[in-house]
Amino acid sequence: PLSRWEAAALLNACLDRITEVTDELRRLLKEFEKELAILRGRVDNLEAKVGELEATQFSTTTKLKGQATFVVGAITASGDSQNSGAFGAAPTFGSRDAAERYNQLYGATTFSYDLRLNLLTSFTGKDLLYTRLRSGNFNNAFAGKGVNLTALDVASNGIGGTDSIGVDRLYYRFPVGRDFTFVVGPKARNTESLAVTPSVYGSGKGNRILDLFSLNGAPGVYNKATGSLLAGIWKQKVEKGRGAFSFGASYVAQQGNVGQVFDGNDNACSSSEGGIGTDCARGNFLAQLNYTAPQWNVSLAYRYGQQATNFRRGTNFAASNSWFLTTGDTNSVAANAYWQPKNSGWMPSVSLGWGLNSLSGNDSNALGVEFIDPYVTESQSWFVGLQWNDLFAKGNAAGMAVGQPVFATALSRGSDNSGNTTPADGNFVWEWWYKFQVTDNIAVTPAIFYLSRPLGQLTGNDSSFSNFGGLVQTTFKF
Repeated sequence: PLSRWEAAALLNACLDRITEVTDELRRLLKEFEKELAILRGRVDNLEAKVGELEATQFSTTTKLKGQATFVVGAITASGDSQNSGAFGAAPTFGSRDAAERYNQLYGATTFSYDLRLNLLTSFTGKDLLYTRLRSGNFNNAFAGKGVNLTALDVASNGIGGTDSIGVDRLYYRFPVGRDFTFVVGPKARNTESLAVTPSVYGSGKGNRILDLFSLNGAPGVYNKATGSLLAGIWKQKVEKGRGAFSFGASYVAQQGNVGQVFDGNDNACSSSEGGIGTDCARGNFLAQLNYTAPQWNVSLAYRYGQQATNFRRGTNFAASNSWFLTTGDTNSVAANAYWQPKNSGWMPSVSLGWGLNSLSGNDSNALGVEFIDPYVTESQSWFVGLQWNDLFAKGNAAGMAVGQPVFATALSRGSDNSGNTTPADGNFVWEWWYKFQVTDNIAVTPAIFYLSRPLGQLTGNDSSFSNFGGLVQTTFKF
C-alpha cells in the first residue's frame, strides 16, 4: 500500500494532468469556435424549416402522384366515299368527297396535352380515398372528332371545357373482412372497380394509344361508364402462386347527380333528367367472374345498360344508329383471356377479347315515331393484343393490336319494310407502338394506327373510306 505522502503526490500528478487536458480542450474549442458557430446556425436554420414544414404540410395521410402527357401527330383520310354528310356537311358529288371533307376539318398536325393529378389518401393503411384532377386541350381528331375510333386513351378536353381543371374521379375504397372490398363514390368508373383487369395489353411496362384497345375487345361491356357508383369485389384467398377465383359487380348511374326525375317527355331521356334507380338514370350494371393464375387469366362479364347508355367505341354507323338509345335497353356479354411469359423478351404476352350486344325496345326516335329505315338490334366486337416487355432494352416495350370495334351484325326492318336488313358494317383497326423508357419518369412512344372502314355501313356500297394516324406520345410521371 502507498504511504500518505506517496498517495498525495500521485493525486497531485493526476490533477496536473487533468489541468493540462482541460487547457488543451479549451484551446481546441477556441480554434474551432468559428466552425462551431456556423454549425449551430445551420442546425437552428434546419429546425426552423422543419417547424415551418410541419405547420404548412399538405397532409400526413395523402400522396400526390401526377402524370403529364404530350401528344404531337396527325390523322389523314383517304377513299372515294361521297358521304361527306358524316362530317357535318351535305353530300356532294365528286371523287374523294368524304375524305376531302374529313381532311379539311380534322387533318391538321396538332400538339396537345393531358394532365392528371392523383391524390391518394389512406386513413387506415388499407383503405383509399381517391381524387383525380384533370385537364387537357385535345380539340382535334385525337379526341374522336369526325371518327370516334381515332380517340386516344389519354385524350381529354378538361372538365367543363378546354384547359379547365376539374374533378375527374372521386371515390372511397375500403375492405370488409378478409375477402371483400367495396367502392363507393359520386364520380367513379365501372372499369376501375373490377376484381381483375381482363387484359394485360398496354399495362405494366406497356403504353396505351387508342382508347378502343383499353376496352378489352368488348366496348359494349367495358364502356367506361362514369357517375354515381357502388361496387363490391370478392377475391378468393389462396397460397401465393396458385390460381384463384374472383368476382366483382358494380352499378353506375351516369346521371346520379341530377335531381329532376321527369321533364314531361315520355319518349326520351334528356340531360336534365336523372337520379339513382330512375328510368333516366342512365344506369349500368356490370358483373365479372374471373379465374386468375400467375401467368394467365380467363374472364366472363355481363353488362345491362338502360336507355341513353352507350357502347363507347364502334363504327360511325353503329354509333349513330344504336348507341344512345332513345328507348329500350341493352344486354352485353364478353369473354376474355390473356397469357404472359415468365420472363420478358422476345415472347409477347397475348390478350384476347370478344363482345356481343343485344338491343331491344329501340324501335322509335325521340318523338316516339318508329324508325323508317332498318336499325341495329345486335352488334359484336373483338380484339387481339400482343406486348413485348424489355424489348431491345430493359424498361422499353412494344405492342401491336388488331380488332373490330362495335359493328352491326343484325338489323331489324323499319316501318318502311323495304330496306336491306343485311348489315355491311365491318371495319378493322390496327395499332403499332414502341415505348422508349428514357428515365424512370419519362417515356417516349412513337405510334401509328390504321382504320380500314370506320364509317361502317355509312361508307356506301362499293365505296371506301379509311384513316391513317401517326403520333409521338411523351409521358412524364411525378
